[in-house]
Amino acid sequence: MMKRSKQKTYNILQNCAFMISRAWRDCRSVLAIVLGLIFCGVGTSLLELFVVPAVLEAVERGVSPMELAALIGWFTLGMVAVRALRSYLDENAIFGRIRVRSGLALDIHLAFCRTSYPHTEDPDYLKRTEKAQKCVDGNSEAGEAVWETMTELLTNLISFMIYLLLLAQVGPWVAALCIILSAASYFAGEHIRAWRYRHREEEAELVHKADYLCYRTQDMKLAKDIRIFGIGPWLTELYGKYVRLMQDFYVKAYRHDLWADLLDAALTLLRSGAAYGLLIAMALRGELTAARFVLYFTAVSGFAQWVTGIFAGLSKLHQQSLDLSILREFMEAPEPFRFEDGKPLAVKPDYLYTLELRDVSFRYPGADHDALSHVSLTIRPGEKLAVVGKNGAGKTTLIKLLCGLYDPTEGQVLLDGEDIRQFDRRDYYKHFAAVFQQFSILAGTLAENVAQTNQENVDLSRVWDCLERAGMADKVRDLPQKENTHLGREVYLDGIDLSGGQIQRLMLARALYKDAPVVVLDEPTAALDPIAESDLYQKYSSLTGNRTSVYISHRLASTRFCDRVLLVENGGIAEEGTHEELLQAGGRYAYLFDIQSKYYKEGAMEDE
Repeated sequence: MMKRSKQKTYNILQNCAFMISRAWRDCRSVLAIVLGLIFCGVGTSLLELFVVPAVLEAVERGVSPMELAALIGWFTLGMVAVRALRSYLDENAIFGRIRVRSGLALDIHLAFCRTSYPHTEDPDYLKRTEKAQKCVDGNSEAGEAVWETMTELLTNLISFMIYLLLLAQVGPWVAALCIILSAASYFAGEHIRAWRYRHREEEAELVHKADYLCYRTQDMKLAKDIRIFGIGPWLTELYGKYVRLMQDFYVKAYRHDLWADLLDAALTLLRSGAAYGLLIAMALRGELTAARFVLYFTAVSGFAQWVTGIFAGLSKLHQQSLDLSILREFMEAPEPFRFEDGKPLAVKPDYLYTLELRDVSFRYPGADHDALSHVSLTIRPGEKLAVVGKNGAGKTTLIKLLCGLYDPTEGQVLLDGEDIRQFDRRDYYKHFAAVFQQFSILAGTLAENVAQTNQENVDLSRVWDCLERAGMADKVRDLPQKENTHLGREVYLDGIDLSGGQIQRLMLARALYKDAPVVVLDEPTAALDPIAESDLYQKYSSLTGNRTSVYISHRLASTRFCDRVLLVENGGIAEEGTHEELLQAGGRYAYLFDIQSKYYKEGAMEDE
């Protein structure tokens, strides 16, 4: 069902270039602010490095108090200006970064909404969707934090080069000692701190279980069960158990962090002690002036800071690059269906199509047997087809194949003799109006839910006509705001909730409003009472008109009005014919019909 292809992997430079290109497209000020912050970071470090040596050197040269004050003033003015600029850039950086991150979040959302239907049921794709969304969930995630990481890394790199040139004047081994010990401190500490990363799956499992319990106990759908069955204490005990396990986990993680900090302190003492000892010895021998001594002394500690910062920045950027790779791979994932690159397929008014399944087999990913096996079926233009069978027989799978929601594992689905895989799949969907067992009610007006569009684009006359035909008009007329009534209480305070039967009628009105050439009804009477069900059966022909229609049902008595009945069993078509023909044949259909008839007769006798 799914096309699997090896995903392209991206390195750090490619992902940085990707983010730069997104910023250039969506908000160029992000790049300008990054450059400005790098300038401020390097400028601040240099001013702080040279201010004291410059003042000491001026004192050694015996400059006048006015000249000394002017020198200090210029340094102070420079620091104030640079820090003021940095504060301004820091305050304004977030707006452009959020804009870029929001653009990525929108792309992820649109990619998921527009993806092929099989992806929405593929666990691997859903995991990649979740990971991609996490990259843009907040300011601390890779979709936005990468700018701060790049800024810090470039600042550290530039400052490192300047300090390296400076310390090289003292002796190459001083710089080498600082680099080696700083690197050793960083990598040893990161290895110890990585304990939490190595046990991230354990942490994720504990957090997931605790979050699940917290979320489920707040679910209003469970409120009645929690109270009636008194399961509150049990849920509280379970939640407390996982909280305690999480506490134990974090205590272990913090212990490793403590050991890493102690090791870092020891190596820092060794590095600084050796470098400072050399500088003091050179000063005592008269090889360094007071100003130069202070300059190099300050540079030693700063140099180690830049080395550590570079390694930390590279590590952080590497992790963020992995997250960005997941995001890009998700957005560039190959689709099993054709969309814009497919053959256009416009809906022809009043034209009826021939649908065909030709030797079709279908197997769900991970399943050990076919849901449908070598099924061949032709649906004639304008035919009313009933598909019946037990749960799990393959009825809904067959319908989803006809609707183009799945592609067969083997065989072909044909529209007027042409394989539907060549068409733009979204164009193909326009030819179907369906009421599935799982449907969507959106927070909006009743009319918007019928028309599936914004209020200003709704054809109210068509909405009322469809509500009338679906048997929902009287209910809507009784509502205070009629077709403008809001559905659902999650968004609107005046929203209402419909019953199961009313929702099914609303969904039927939605299918009629679309006015597609093919109508598909998957158990449309499941939530209706017997009287309403009988009324819907009687209206079935007028509802569907002369359009091709496919009707799925468990209730065999509902198939009388159809031109042909298919009995689906064990992934294949076991019997087909009219209702009367199948009863006369005395096969499996007749047997199941007889069982259902006895059930209804016994129920009627008990009511009497």
